[in-house]
Amino acid sequence: MVTTVPLITMTTDAVDQLKGFLADQGTPDHALRVFVAPGGCSGLQYGMTIDETSDEGDEVIETNGVKVLVDNFSAMYLKGAEIDFVNSLMGGGFTVKNPNAVAGCACGHSFDTGDDAAETAQSCGCGD
Repeated sequence: MVTTVPLITMTTDAVDQLKGFLADQGTPDHALRVFVAPGGCSGLQYGMTIDETSDEGDEVIETNGVKVLVDNFSAMYLKGAEIDFVNSLMGGGFTVKNPNAVAGCACGHSFDTGDDAAETAQSCGCGD
């Protein structure tokens, strides 16, 4: 039997926080866009925005009433990732737990898949 790995999953805390945030903004039908872009001190960095609609070619993942959008470029780096919401002394926020990352930045905002990080890595000053 072949098991397929979901593109992205969300923890219950992340779903609850996203629902609450979208409701507070008056945009309960909008979606969380998660993307990967070149940069950061490890070569690739995560980004998140709120989008009203999906773009052509986006993967749309629905979890307990909320949507996550992922473009094709980002999908190849995020397969199997989990979005969580973490509270810390410095504040709370969404975070990505990515099984494709072989190394990461101390601040948690950038990562390396082992492919070409040396070409895109930049200093971020996070104490890495």
